[in-house]
Amino acid sequence: MGSLTPVFDDVAAASRRIAGIVRPLTVIDADADLAPSGNISLALECLQHSGSFKARGAANLMAALLAAGRMPRAGIVSATEGNAAIGFAWAASRFDVPATAFLSRSAPPATVRRLRELGAEVRVTGATRAEAQHAARRFQDDTGAIEAYVYDDALTSAGAGTILLELAATRPGLDTVVCAVGAGGMVSGIAAVAEKLSIRVVGVEPEGSQALHAALAADTVREVEIDSVAADSLGAPRVSPAALAWAKTADTRSVVVSDNAIIDARLRLWRHHRLAVEHGSATALAALLVGAYRPRPGERIGIVLCGANTDPADLVR
Repeated sequence: MGSLTPVFDDVAAASRRIAGIVRPLTVIDADADLAPSGNISLALECLQHSGSFKARGAANLMAALLAAGRMPRAGIVSATEGNAAIGFAWAASRFDVPATAFLSRSAPPATVRRLRELGAEVRVTGATRAEAQHAARRFQDDTGAIEAYVYDDALTSAGAGTILLELAATRPGLDTVVCAVGAGGMVSGIAAVAEKLSIRVVGVEPEGSQALHAALAADTVREVEIDSVAADSLGAPRVSPAALAWAKTADTRSVVVSDNAIIDARLRLWRHHRLAVEHGSATALAALLVGAYRPRPGERIGIVLCGANTDPADLVR
């Protein structure tokens, strides 16, 4: 494993750092209509601060930098959109660290509004995300701010891995954890714990955004085209080298599901549990509903519902 690949000790350290800062994981049993085979638990990380699991990695990064005296006066800068940006802004607010977010003019207004509510300085610049990223790099060079999203993948992934530590403690004897895969930060941290605890990992991606699946097929990280209803949270054009490394060495399965399956899973979560989650969260459940992953009889499964930054208007039908 490379230096930016999280291992179990990194996750254990993250758990100690973020205890009392992030919300403890809530776990419920899935209704029979969602889990006809039984033995399926839902890990409600969608209830986390900032609305997604990203809060865990961001909090771990902030706490580690501050403890080591490595946080610059300018704080952090980000040029990502969606859950990652919101997670870093929330953590920066929690630790009283300056946060500057560069967004393109095409960024969702709701994201801009939420970042400002969390106290981040938002600079909308450029017509594309690439132009916003270029502006963020200039800001980083000029001020010494840390680019939060790429500064230390091991710290942010290890924070995400604490989900499985808490899930396994709540559900002893867990056999398998199912989670959605975007850039691979969450699955890397979860795999680091899963290997230690002898738990299988099932990584699920949309058919139109399958960076991990393609990397496994090619045996190397490669860029993929993105065209999925879940692209707002799972739209990474490439998976991290750490995620590929764990997928090749741990007991990890990679499966893909259609957009229709994702949409159906999201609607079922609302109808049966009144859980309004992102399409990205529903992607994990979709793998079981359509048989992309078929559990063994009696297999004890945990499904991570990783985010809820969504507009629930289309759920009420």
